[in-house]
Amino acid sequence: MDAEKAQQPRRLTVVAAATDGIRVLTVAGDIDHDTGDTLRQALDVSGLPRPRIVVDMRQVTFMDSTGLNVLIGTYKTVTAAGGWLRLAAPTENVQRLLRLVGIDTIIDCHPTLHHALTN
Repeated sequence: MDAEKAQQPRRLTVVAAATDGIRVLTVAGDIDHDTGDTLRQALDVSGLPRPRIVVDMRQVTFMDSTGLNVLIGTYKTVTAAGGWLRLAAPTENVQRLLRLVGIDTIIDCHPTLHHALTN
């Protein structure tokens, strides 16, 4: 039974908050084909002038190309509107994926949420 639980993907949850005009999304679980739309909807910045977003990724257990595509699409939209997107505290597996495909050279990645909010 424990092995079955370990193999089941974690449901994605996104909690949104605001700090000093910065939209902070705390993401937990797996970001994949089945959950990518949840993240995409949470990152929607339609109509926001100069959006500033930090995605707290310390509880993301898995991310595949779906998550990468969502982040890249959001980055393009946000920067075109004169804003920015930062990633905070990606887990080791997620950080490895970000480095492997070079996303960490495009989207600012920070070791902690505090660092992402203040730098």
